[in-house]
Amino acid sequence: MKYIDRTGNVQGNEDMQDKFLKCLYSNVLGRFIISLLIHPCVSKLGGRLLSTKLSSKVVPSFCKNNHIDLSIYDRQKFNSYNDFFTRKLLEEKKEVDYNSNHLVSPCYSKLSVYPIAKNMSFKVKNTRYTLSRLLKSKKLAEKYEGGIACIFRLSVDDYHRYMYIDDGYQTKERKIKGVFHTVNPIANDMYPIYKENTRAYSILQSKNFGNVIMMEVGALLVGKIRNYHSCCNVKRGEEKGYFEFGGSSIILIFQKNKIKIDKDIWNNSINGMETKVCMGEKIGEKFIINS
Repeated sequence: MKYIDRTGNVQGNEDMQDKFLKCLYSNVLGRFIISLLIHPCVSKLGGRLLSTKLSSKVVPSFCKNNHIDLSIYDRQKFNSYNDFFTRKLLEEKKEVDYNSNHLVSPCYSKLSVYPIAKNMSFKVKNTRYTLSRLLKSKKLAEKYEGGIACIFRLSVDDYHRYMYIDDGYQTKERKIKGVFHTVNPIANDMYPIYKENTRAYSILQSKNFGNVIMMEVGALLVGKIRNYHSCCNVKRGEEKGYFEFGGSSIILIFQKNKIKIDKDIWNNSINGMETKVCMGEKIGEKFIINS
């Protein structure tokens, strides 16, 4: 999957994961194999395998192939692949923009943004879904008409912990059960991205950006969502949770006239390109109505 960084450089090519998924989704046998892979029993078995000591043997080659510098994390040796996957950045290596007028990214990822119109559907690599279907609430979805949805796609080489984008109060979390399924864009040509996914969301009653829906989406195999908080005050830059192994997505949904997305990210999305962003990096601003 190709994407563009903040300096305008196009990055990313079709990797082995993309090729494998394209092969599976393009034929009946492949789709049958996927139906087996997303079975709960297989998912649990996959999780156990990734938590074994043996699975840690692939970490050195993975880091080398994906140019991952382990010196910026809290440890360099791991008991399993999942132990590596959920590694933590050293506090001194975190870079968060604390300007209250700046909207920041909650994670390291590839970002797409969409305007929310009445009865609209999101199009993500030829997959369409409505906001009410995503939230399982027509009433809540109506409150965000005219707003903006930000979709952050995390690939396996990304850091899979995420943070709060602003100070505020987090409401009770709602969990929506589903069948784990890949969020890799290659899959979207053949299968709806969120149709089978487990997801969790709550509302951040934020200090600067209104009531923001924060959603985490699980993925193929393990894809577990591990959130820490519910019904409490939180701070910008504070860790919200993490994903266990599996490609994942984070979605932020803003109400009308609350934020203004940075021009390069907006234009990239219009042109069908994701933008590579870093956790804590500015991606927009508070919307200020001139008097």
